[in-house]
Amino acid sequence: MTLEIERSPLARGTAVHRTAQEIRDDRRAAARRAEAALQVLLVTLVWLVSVPFLLGWGLLGSERQPGTLLFAAMLAVILPFVGAVIATRNGLYFTGGVYAVLTLVMVVPAISMVQAG
Repeated sequence: MTLEIERSPLARGTAVHRTAQEIRDDRRAAARRAEAALQVLLVTLVWLVSVPFLLGWGLLGSERQPGTLLFAAMLAVILPFVGAVIATRNGLYFTGGVYAVLTLVMVVPAISMVQAG
């Protein structure tokens, strides 16, 4: 018994020609995704530097102010959410999903920071 499989229209040997507009659109999309990745990287670096700095300043500073810990807790949740929004709006769906999960995970430390103050 033999099984014959039909060739798809885009099978091997078939040439696919792309228009100049499609090539330009692909280049623009790649540039947009690269810029979005850099923006997400910037948000991540700001988050990684500012939250521990504010947390240390709020806990170990000479004048303990609960507003500093509250601000650190807000940044701990808001900045990963900003990264998720930037990534998702620019087509980086996996990265946006990772940052959305990170936002949910950071809620617990944020609550702990507020209670410490």
